Amino acid sequence: MNIKKNLNIATILPYKENYTFAKASAASLWVSEFFKKSKYKKNNIIYGHTRSKDYLSKNYKNINLKNLKSKLKSTTNEYAEKLLKEINNNNYDIIEVHNRPLLLFKLTNKVKNKFIFYFHNDPLSMKGSKSVKERLKILESVEKIIFVSEWVRERFFLDIDQKLQTKTEVVYPSVNKQNKIKKEKNIIFVGRLNYSKGYDIFKDAVVRILDKFPKWNAYSLGDEDRRDIYINHPRHKELGFLNHKRTLDILNRSEIAVVPSRWEEPFGRTSLEASSRGCATIISNRGGLKETTNSAIILKKLDSNELYLEIKKLITNNKKRKIIQSLSRKNIKHIIDENTKILDQIRESCVPFFNINFNKKKLKIINLYNQGQKLNHRLYNISLGKKFTNGFVRNGHDVLEISDRDFLRNNKSFSLIPNRSNFQTFLIDTFKNYNPDIIFFGHTKNLELNTLDAFKSINKNLILSQWNEDPVMPSLNYSKQNISNIKLYSDFVDHNFITTDPSILSKTINKNNFNFFFVPVDKNIESFDVYKMKPKKDLFYAMSHGVNRATLRDGVEDERINFLNKLVKKIPNIKYDFYGFANKQPIWGNDFNNALINSKMGLNLSRGKPTKFYSSNRIASIMGNGLLTFIDENVQMKEFFNQNEIIFYKNINDLADKIKFYSKNDRKRIKIARKGKKKYFKLFNETKITKYFIDVSLGNKATLL
Repeated sequence: MNIKKNLNIATILPYKENYTFAKASAASLWVSEFFKKSKYKKNNIIYGHTRSKDYLSKNYKNINLKNLKSKLKSTTNEYAEKLLKEINNNNYDIIEVHNRPLLLFKLTNKVKNKFIFYFHNDPLSMKGSKSVKERLKILESVEKIIFVSEWVRERFFLDIDQKLQTKTEVVYPSVNKQNKIKKEKNIIFVGRLNYSKGYDIFKDAVVRILDKFPKWNAYSLGDEDRRDIYINHPRHKELGFLNHKRTLDILNRSEIAVVPSRWEEPFGRTSLEASSRGCATIISNRGGLKETTNSAIILKKLDSNELYLEIKKLITNNKKRKIIQSLSRKNIKHIIDENTKILDQIRESCVPFFNINFNKKKLKIINLYNQGQKLNHRLYNISLGKKFTNGFVRNGHDVLEISDRDFLRNNKSFSLIPNRSNFQTFLIDTFKNYNPDIIFFGHTKNLELNTLDAFKSINKNLILSQWNEDPVMPSLNYSKQNISNIKLYSDFVDHNFITTDPSILSKTINKNNFNFFFVPVDKNIESFDVYKMKPKKDLFYAMSHGVNRATLRDGVEDERINFLNKLVKKIPNIKYDFYGFANKQPIWGNDFNNALINSKMGLNLSRGKPTKFYSSNRIASIMGNGLLTFIDENVQMKEFFNQNEIIFYKNINDLADKIKFYSKNDRKRIKIARKGKKKYFKLFNETKITKYFIDVSLGNKATLL
């Protein structure tokens, strides 16, 4: 998986919310305005339902609904089902659900994803969040809850432990700063023309004001289906429901705005917009209205006489009115640019891997491989897993090592539960505690695909990578089993890393996510400079019949035995030191090092037919420790080393001749061996190889050279 430096976001509005220029209300306006400023807008799709076509932004996708007027079928169910199809067809990092708890539950029950829920209204008034149990379920189901005001958040946490607020944020509806324009002597009411919005209070107060101050006019912007409050005055006009742009234009040109709400306003967008456009604004002390601006006049009593007196003061005291208007315009409490940055940061915090990669650049990595505790760590000097850990750490990352085979061996169960099942539980619990960004594993069949799927459900942006150092050659019987082992996970993981060039893979395996890596050297492991020493032997070679066996296996031979038998006959005067050959047992650990440094030269002979780029890890041991190294030219290592750094041979006769030559020419041998080690450490040390792994994983430009 290539990590994108962007977030794919699905924003879901209530299906009754009209995302259009003509009829947009609070939630639609909130979404559209933050969308325009977000750095993730290119990858943000907004879903909703409307029959109109004048969408607020181009990224909107309309969901057609058939059950809107049906009394038998649920519109919410239909909406949820169609949204699920959209979600399943797109790779969203975050799904944002606005103001509909029941819709959230329907989606979280079917989709494993990161969810953010937005409350635009009082949670205690909404289906799906009225009870404590329902609100706790919302907290458990999402990464974050965002409220439009502190008042709304306080309502949500009524009778709930306040410590749980750490999973929540407040992001206020916001506005842009406006240039000052000439004002008109207008008094404005915006909202539903009903009792809960205080329209009756406005009616009684404004009629008295208009009678007393003939140079002033009043306007009501809004509608109400069941009207019983009407204002009859020649200098008052009802303009009906206006689109947002026209409403803002009228507020911009008006002197005074009034929001005398009886209803506990979740926020009070009109107050914010009026104040930001230089209106002297009068508000009630209800809900979140106080959070809209610091410059409003707050009614001490919520009645028409109190409102009349406050409007009268503003009209008769020009200086006071102008000061309030100036402060309101200059000191806007909630700015879109600033709050959009906060919102984007909240989104990023929901995707831990995104934050770590592109902010801290420090990763948490689980490195799972066989540490060989059972073998008393006799493989320490040829262990690639150990080198990978060293490389990751030296590149500044944190690494947690897990040895699958050792866990299974050391935690044998006498219960009816299979030990392998216990291991999966251990892995999942460890994953939850550590929350890694990458799981890097090699040479195992002990990971169940369900476990990997569980990892992905916990961290959608997790990167899974498999590595394998054994040969990948379809013609080699041993290799066929190795390919089968790799194939267990190859399609499930994001990246496969192998020590053979992927071009030779057959059509039976998808090689699109395969990458070649060179066996690394490590400064703390390949620590000898044999070219500076005086070895007693000429040529070193060591092999085994499997790293888990310490001894030769009776009756087992491969093509390497035949090759060595022929070779020793061609070099009778060469002091060779071969292990795992001619009844000479394999050697390990410190014994391996002691034998290796006692030879001038090393033979890099791998099992199977010489194949592009493949070499066992012995190449790091012999070349990295400063032995002059021989390798078949058909391995095509000339892409990495030249003849002044390693010795290429064409066939067994050519090899024998070159062994004889360099055994007698120490000066040339030493020069080539020194350059070979220097080149190896320059190109393929543990930090460069693990950086290559990270670069491939993150989708950065990655190269071995």
